[in-house]
Amino acid sequence: MADTRSATEREAARNRAQQHFTASEQRDVQVKQLIDSERTATDIKTAKLRALRLAKEEADRAAAENTPPAEPTKARTRKSRTNTARD
Repeated sequence: MADTRSATEREAARNRAQQHFTASEQRDVQVKQLIDSERTATDIKTAKLRALRLAKEEADRAAAENTPPAEPTKARTRKSRTNTARD
């Protein structure tokens, strides 16, 4: 089956297809860049929160070392109940 289109028609069709693929590749690159930027932002936020948590834990540990131990409280004794059988 022979191609009856002229060379210019074939070239125009090829150019349209190439433009479509180029646009698709550009969208893929933009999406990948967006994902990378979001991942970077999340990593930065995670590192900041981790540093804050570690600083708080260190401050809590230092505060616990500086406070005197609490005096033990007396445990309450419970009165035992006697079960009476009802007939």
